[in-house]
This record gives sequence, structure tokens and C-alpha cells, in this order.
Amino acid sequence: MQNNAIRILFLGDVVGPLGRKAVRSYLATHRQKDGIDFVIANGENVTHGHGLSYEHYKELLACGVDCLTSGNHFFNAKDAFNPKCDFSRALRPYNFDPSCPLKGTRCFDVNGISVRVTNLIGRVFINMSQSNPFYDLEKIVKEDGGKSIHIVDFHAEATAEKRCLAEAFDGRIAALFGTHTHVQTNDAKRLSRGTLFLTDAGMNGAYDSVLGDCKESSIRRTMTGLPAQLDVPRIGRMQVNGILFDIDINSHRAVDFRLVNELLED
Repeated sequence: MQNNAIRILFLGDVVGPLGRKAVRSYLATHRQKDGIDFVIANGENVTHGHGLSYEHYKELLACGVDCLTSGNHFFNAKDAFNPKCDFSRALRPYNFDPSCPLKGTRCFDVNGISVRVTNLIGRVFINMSQSNPFYDLEKIVKEDGGKSIHIVDFHAEATAEKRCLAEAFDGRIAALFGTHTHVQTNDAKRLSRGTLFLTDAGMNGAYDSVLGDCKESSIRRTMTGLPAQLDVPRIGRMQVNGILFDIDINSHRAVDFRLVNELLED
């Protein structure tokens, strides 16, 4: 890593107990070994596959995650609505209704460098009430004024929507990574004006599963169209998915990056 750069690890959706265990195990080995300065993880599936409890939020902070983002399952865990719970290092999609608890963007001090993390949710194929992420990100970028290294987690279904948002802000943010589909894409790249882009960072959780959920109930629901109670595996092999990248502190551009895609034994 260059002396004038910081190293950031962005982890895709963390799913259930095996996702938490995978992240804990990976960071125990790699945070110091790889010289990682800051860790971002999407936490919307952390608690039993849906939402983020305060207990699990604290667990992930304790194992080395610095910021947790969210998505469409934000409302499944109610602790975020409890004012006694300090979720100051967790974000929810900025383009939710303004009355929603938590923030959608915030700055973190990383070795004296300002790193802004913004969480947005897509509108294509996601049936939720949200404002336009393009207009909202424009507002955030203008207010920041280029002072921060700006990382965006765009929690969206459609690959084209993710690419369009990245292209619209190419050169104005450091990186945009997609989350939500739980499948890591093989298209990490610098766009023409320098923004680092990845369509989807993937998933941290059970390797032998359907996107982190138990196979049997997922198959039944998909095959029959009937409701099925989804659950998450609690034993078995685990996968770790994300992207590790170095950002120049002067240009706010990625100078190096690589996908993280590892299989861990339980």
C-alpha cells in the first residue's frame, strides 16, 4: 500500500449467524495482516437474515467492522427505533422518509482522513417508499464539497440502475458498490473519470444455501409460490465476499483494488 493511501474493506450483505462468524473469522486474520484501515459491511441481513439487532450490531463492531449499512430489511429489526440503542455507526438508506431513524450518510475519521459513507436504496423492482437516489446523492455530494473520500453502498436489484448511478457520479465520488443480490459480480473497475465500481459485492454467510437462506424452504417457496418461513443455516462452510481497495488521500481515487472471495470452514 502506498504511503499516501488508506486501505478500505467493503463487505457485501452479512447473512445470519454464519455471516457474522465468517466476518469475525476473516477480520481476525486479515485486518492487521492486510493493513486494513476501515471496514464497511452491509448489515441488513445480519439478524436471522432480516434486519440488524442491537446485539448483533455491537458484535460486529467488536470484531472490527467500523460502519454498517442497510437496505430493504431495515425495518425488520426494531432496535433501531429504540432511542436507548446507540446505532451511531450504522446507516439506513438516505432516501427513506426523513422521519426514519438513523442517518443515511455520515463522515468517519480514519487516521485523520474524512471518509464519508452514504447508503442509498434503488427503485427498480423494489417495492418500497423511497425518494430518487440520483437527486439525493447530488445533494449529498454538493454538501460534502469534495472534502471527504466518499464511498456509496447502493442497495438495489437492477444491475443497470447501479451502473447508471455510478456513471452519473463518476469522478465525483471515490467508489460505488452495489449490494442486495447476494451474488458477487466479476466487474470491478475504474470508470472513465476514476470512480471505482462493482455491481454487487456479494454475500457473507452460508456457502451451502440459497443466497444465505436454507435451501429447502427457499425451494418450496420458489417452486410452489406458497408462503414458506425462511430460515438461515447455523452450521457449515462459510463464504466471504467483498472488495479491498486503496484510496489516494489527495486525489480520492482508487490506486489498487481486488475482489475478496474466500471459502471458510466452520
